[in-house]
Amino acid sequence: MEERAPHKLLLALLLLLLFGLIALQYVCPGPACRPLRRGPGRADPYRAEDESPARFVARFNFSGRELLRRLDFDIRGDDLIVFLHIQKTGGTTFGRHLVRNIQLERPCECRPGQKKCTCHRPGKRETWLFSRFSTGWSCGLHADWTELTNCVPALLDSTREAARRPARNYYYITILRDPVSRYLSEWRHVQRGATWKASLHVCDGRSPTTEELPSCYTGDDWSGCSLKEFMDCPYNLANNRQVRMLSDLSLVGCYNLSVMPEEQRNKVLLDSAKENLKRMAFFGLTEFQRKTQYLFEKTFNMNFISPFTQYNSTRASSVEIDEQTQKHIETLNFLDMELYDYAKDLFLQRYQYMRQKEHQEARRKRQEQRKILKAKQAHNKEQNDDNSTTDYIGNVERWR
Repeated sequence: MEERAPHKLLLALLLLLLFGLIALQYVCPGPACRPLRRGPGRADPYRAEDESPARFVARFNFSGRELLRRLDFDIRGDDLIVFLHIQKTGGTTFGRHLVRNIQLERPCECRPGQKKCTCHRPGKRETWLFSRFSTGWSCGLHADWTELTNCVPALLDSTREAARRPARNYYYITILRDPVSRYLSEWRHVQRGATWKASLHVCDGRSPTTEELPSCYTGDDWSGCSLKEFMDCPYNLANNRQVRMLSDLSLVGCYNLSVMPEEQRNKVLLDSAKENLKRMAFFGLTEFQRKTQYLFEKTFNMNFISPFTQYNSTRASSVEIDEQTQKHIETLNFLDMELYDYAKDLFLQRYQYMRQKEHQEARRKRQEQRKILKAKQAHNKEQNDDNSTTDYIGNVERWR
């Protein structure tokens, strides 16, 4: 009897553990408890890609409406996805995903040797995507929020009969990146000869004058410039580029810095960028490729063919800078730093919210399936009972 006692205790512990795992499935179906349920061979494909903890402490309060992103995108109708491409945020890679990596009834036609692809709607010769790789730089090279929201509707409506045109939904999307990494990447790009001189910077119907937007260099380009030279230019558009490109510049008098005090201008730009970002149909973060893929798929009900790849080694990451230089870059991009903190918080909250909704729906479906199964089993049992009763009565009649 004494030898059996340890075996009984072990069996009781195993049964208790099994009961606990089953209870956990129902009590905590969300992503927060998944690490406790996951088996040794099942890795979460959406784990924290920057190796930070899976859970984070939210700093901003967003409503469920602001977190839930499920759009009724009508690719057969007139709805249009507009991609706002900010320099050195990984937008080129994401743009290629849009034209080459989405499962569509009518896939984009991408011919070898050509940068642009033809992305027509099913049964129509109209595009459903406004981006660098589908329509080119139709509103100017790296057009910002101010330019796109004015240019795109006018550009597309000019080819349609306004009276007969149904209501069109414009779904703006973009990709953001850690400001320091983005800044260093832009410096390396400029150092190799990039200029973006073709950018129009149109605001309130005109481009800025040379007095409003001076150039940082006198030659054809700024190739070979040092990081110090790049940082020392006071009107370098690389500074706080993400805030500038996501805000409504008409609110601050466009590029005319004399319209309002600098502190007030910065606040208006940052508030505008945050609001526009929050109201966008979708935005992703370069540092979270798989989560970006997940949120886009859930938002637009479109699936990518191949999973996104997280590249943590870039030209910017290979640049070694000291702590003082790091702080200087952060100071130059203080608006972008604040915007990115806001964007990251909103992005991760949306991801966790959408994952929780997904698990709740899966749980509801399992419960419905169990109800259906129980109903079928009860129905079959009633039939079997009826058959048994009929057979018994028949046998009694024969026994007489």
